[in-house]
Amino acid sequence: MWSDEFNGKELDLTKWGYDIGNALVDANGNKIADGWGNNEKQYYTDSKNNVYVQDGKLKIIARKENVTDQFGTTLNYTSGKIKTKGKYSKKYGRIEVKAKLPEGKGLWPAIWMLPEKDVYGGWAASGEIDIMEAWGSNTNKVAGTIHYGSSWPNNTYTGKEYLFPEGQSVSSDFHTYAIEWEPGEIRWYVDGNLYQVQNNWYSKDPNSGEKFSFPAPFDQEFYIILNLAVGGHWDGEPNENTVFPATMEVDYVRVYELVGREYKTPSETFSRS
Repeated sequence: MWSDEFNGKELDLTKWGYDIGNALVDANGNKIADGWGNNEKQYYTDSKNNVYVQDGKLKIIARKENVTDQFGTTLNYTSGKIKTKGKYSKKYGRIEVKAKLPEGKGLWPAIWMLPEKDVYGGWAASGEIDIMEAWGSNTNKVAGTIHYGSSWPNNTYTGKEYLFPEGQSVSSDFHTYAIEWEPGEIRWYVDGNLYQVQNNWYSKDPNSGEKFSFPAPFDQEFYIILNLAVGGHWDGEPNENTVFPATMEVDYVRVYELVGREYKTPSETFSRS
């Protein structure tokens, strides 16, 4: 249905946009939280020093360099975060990304999705789908997670880790990370291996506390995000052994529609909170 093979000479801006900076901001540009709400230490740029396409691969580069943001905060790292928001979003289907990830304490590469519109309320009432998150300090595993519930801090999450076979890691080679998303069910794969099925979630109205009809919030269009964070709650801070620049490479991003049968319909056989 949609793909980027990264075969051009530069990032296709008809498909991708950038997140810039280090802070969560509101619609008026006022700071909500530093570190993207996760205590991250990087400043995201739209520079080709941090995001570029070369030899059929997308490169997202984290560098150790100082940048002062618009709020006067000095950050010690730069990196890249690109997204399809406003350009492409999808409800249901298979989303597959082939990537090779960096190694090093404090590095946090991620492939994930957020709702195009916050139909059910602010994060995470309208949901988040993490196709893959990796720990730079532990490269023999990745995680897949969904975030849901009500708006922060009344949100929750469910997920599972995938352990690579001995001799493999996120940094040793390219691997494919995918979800298959149907009404009421999401399945996670690494290199074609199914390792997780989720069909138990909910969304509550942040004002009334009433639950929306299942399978909310995962019944809306979501957009795709690729980024490489530095520091934060996920893998802690870089140490003296973390090598910069650090590179996240992406071979392709592909989105498939289901053919040959109808999407599954949520039924009472699915458990719900």
